Amino acid sequence: MINIDLKPLLKGGISRYSLVVAVAKRSREIADEAKDEGEILVEKPVSLAVDDFLDERYSIREAEEIKKF
Repeated sequence: MINIDLKPLLKGGISRYSLVVAVAKRSREIADEAKDEGEILVEKPVSLAVDDFLDERYSIREAEEIKKF
């Protein structure tokens, strides 16, 4: 299990809920793309998705209503 520092991922007031949803969606995309291409993943899709967000290849956008809570 990976224990990473969430502070860089939660910058700008991003909620943990939004982070979890975004990582789950991205990891599903990664798994589906690999399946479609017949590629075997060495790393877990969740780890790859977290790396995508840490490397800022993807970002999280929250609605203003969510940020109020």
